[in-house]
Amino acid sequence: MLKSSGAMAGATLLSRLLGMVRVMIYARFMGDGPIASAFVYAFQIPNLFRRLLGEGALTAAFIPLFKNKEKTEGDKAMWHTANAVVSALVVISSLVIGVVMLGLSAALMWGEFDTHTRLMLELLRVVFPYMLLVCLAAVFMGMLNSRGYFFIPALGATLLNVVMIATVLLVAPRWGEDLGEQIFALAFGVLVAGVAQAAFQVPYLYREGYRLRWVAPWRNDSVREVVRKMIPATIGVAAFQFNIIITQTLAFWIERSSGAQIVASFEYAVRLMELPQGVFGVSLATFLLPTLAGLAADKQFPEFRDNLRRGMCYLFFVNAIAAAMLMVLAEPMVRLLFEHGEFTAVSTRRASFALMCLAPSLLTYSAVNVMARVFYALGDTKVPMQISAVCLCMNIVVLLPLIFMFPKGLQAGALGVANALSSLLNVGLLSYALKRKMPKWEIQSLLRPVAGMLLAAVVAGGVAWFLHGQWVVNLGYETVWLKIGEVFAPAIVAALVYWGITAAIGLREARDLFALIRKNQAED
Repeated sequence: MLKSSGAMAGATLLSRLLGMVRVMIYARFMGDGPIASAFVYAFQIPNLFRRLLGEGALTAAFIPLFKNKEKTEGDKAMWHTANAVVSALVVISSLVIGVVMLGLSAALMWGEFDTHTRLMLELLRVVFPYMLLVCLAAVFMGMLNSRGYFFIPALGATLLNVVMIATVLLVAPRWGEDLGEQIFALAFGVLVAGVAQAAFQVPYLYREGYRLRWVAPWRNDSVREVVRKMIPATIGVAAFQFNIIITQTLAFWIERSSGAQIVASFEYAVRLMELPQGVFGVSLATFLLPTLAGLAADKQFPEFRDNLRRGMCYLFFVNAIAAAMLMVLAEPMVRLLFEHGEFTAVSTRRASFALMCLAPSLLTYSAVNVMARVFYALGDTKVPMQISAVCLCMNIVVLLPLIFMFPKGLQAGALGVANALSSLLNVGLLSYALKRKMPKWEIQSLLRPVAGMLLAAVVAGGVAWFLHGQWVVNLGYETVWLKIGEVFAPAIVAALVYWGITAAIGLREARDLFALIRKNQAED
């Protein structure tokens, strides 16, 4: 589990680091003002499909069926099913894109909007076809994951970031005279990046025996099953993504009416939180889905429960210290990564406060990612959907009064608090439902190790807070190297303290990860 997740996490880490470089360049290029908010919000809508499909609903619905076809009917039926799903995606996505593009064009032609809302709609019209490209990339990734490839599909996202970085550095400055014109270069760069991400995986699929063929999806039983499971799975596995887009929609509306700067500030905080979530949380969840689906198909439920318990413990072990560091070192992290060019010290204050409020949800959203996939591996997509719908409603109910209670300039923090509360409720309800579905699942076995991890993370966070304060008082952060030390010196010491405490209290996860690292070093 650790080796497979680690291989994918290595590729994901490279992609996420490049993604962070991309966001850093974006921050320097466009700051966190109204034009930045227009682009961020426009890109989030088609990018939602990447997060839903590439990291969620489509793979959750498709992989168990794909694995079952392989086990029961052989490779020919498996590839036939894959082509039927690909054909259906092309048809459905093309129809949705066509309708949305016509609607946007009509709205821009006859509607009356303020300058930045019009800019957002124009950008959305450019980037929305990315939806089709990311659908194809998601299916290809699911097929490769099911065939035992985790590193290569995760590496595909690296190309997306490379293309988008090149667009900002090489194309955007020559696209127009001001930021309002240059921002469209970033939008067209998204489309080119989507093509690269999908095309990168095709040679590896061909090596496995896949051949792209048109299969009429209209009456195909496999397509019907994927659609039937995908619709509720879209809501069930994507609580974080839906919460983000809903809260950002509300924030964009409030920003336009009040002049506050919320959308871009919160997006920078989300990107920082998604680094550890994507590197380990999504990697582990992606590995577990085909693994658990295979065990469920073979009726090996004791092994199913053991893999789930160990996976959850590894997840909490890594993310507990990551969440603590994001909270305690939020301001120096944002200052180091983003405070250049158009991104000012005031921008740092807004984004770091949002990150502090959002950081606790790293643990809960990562847990939701794994727990929802447990239900999908068991063939149940309704329960996660129902639970997620309840949490989405709670998120909106909490956010609406909360965002007006926060002082102007720090309202992005309200989005973080609302998301953290709704994700905590989501984990609680999923845990209760899983216990009812699997009575032999001993959730109590998680309580002791998780409690130890949280206690160790609190102590490590306290150490990082103290060391950061001493660094600022004695050394400051005027140079780049001082900014780097301001983040990494406290974080490294705190991580060692965390590892020492968890090893001292006998947590297996600390020993397992240490043994894996030593083994890899010995092999090298």
